[in-house]
Amino acid sequence: MIEWNNGIAVLTLLTPFPVGDVNIFLIKGERLTLIDVGPKTEAAWESFKSQLKELKLTPRDIEQVILTHHHPDHVGLLDFFPPSLEVYGHPLNERWLNRTDTFFEEHKEFFHRLFVEFAIPERFFPYIEAMKKTLKFSCNRSLTGTITEGDTPPGLDDWKVLNTPGHAQSHIALWRETDGVAIGGDLLLATISPNPLLEPPLPGETERPAPQLQYNASIKKLLNYPIQCMYAGHGPEIRNVAELVEKRLAKQHERAMLVKSWLEAAPLTVFEICQRLFPAVYERELTLTISETVAQLDYLRSLGEIDMMKDNKAYLYKA
Repeated sequence: MIEWNNGIAVLTLLTPFPVGDVNIFLIKGERLTLIDVGPKTEAAWESFKSQLKELKLTPRDIEQVILTHHHPDHVGLLDFFPPSLEVYGHPLNERWLNRTDTFFEEHKEFFHRLFVEFAIPERFFPYIEAMKKTLKFSCNRSLTGTITEGDTPPGLDDWKVLNTPGHAQSHIALWRETDGVAIGGDLLLATISPNPLLEPPLPGETERPAPQLQYNASIKKLLNYPIQCMYAGHGPEIRNVAELVEKRLAKQHERAMLVKSWLEAAPLTVFEICQRLFPAVYERELTLTISETVAQLDYLRSLGEIDMMKDNKAYLYKA
């Protein structure tokens, strides 16, 4: 049974991704606002309409959408809405929502260079082109306007925007001080740790972001807010935010120290470390496991625990 709770209703949609269902949120404000929309599938759209009906609403009643980040399971269903619907999000959503040939070329070149630097065997290079397959569940449109740190979203006077990059460069959360409620997207999930996904350099920059370092900073940022309840993009809401943040940070540090112990024994490439960290799944989920592997290396380098050196075209890491 879908119902309102302090002006928020939670809808849950199926996705075609391993993460499973995605949560999207309706907020009653000056404008009826939808936070995230789900993937671009007929099943998600039919389920969305059915759940709206329980609230005596239709898609036409939605007055605006706010995106927590650009991943297909959160934005794809936008293509089922009329182009006139207003959509707001962090400016870095735009290049993923309204994809150009230049963007695809830069994306391909970036990952080709990374695969060489990570010493990934050439038989895996087709994965670079395969990454585009998930984008069929995304949308193709532009933002109406942008929101960023400290902004009050249009029509939601009680809410503030928090920039929370890491899982995605475009990631934001929403915070309502009056009752300590937050909507976190994929920033913090109750049962799993979100993957700090590799993305090409930001527009105008040459160095890629270090998403694990960003992610750690973003979840630590939550400790500055007396959050009573955080609604998450997947799974149940979170009531013990501070405790879960500490748990996530400790678990990630533990994994990084395991990697450091391997590097004390011998220098290794990113691909060799990835094979050790994820022996059962690295071939099936190469892009996710490589992102997670690089996350640990970025973290260890930030602590001064390891060095990186060039060996031919690939990088070797050593303690």
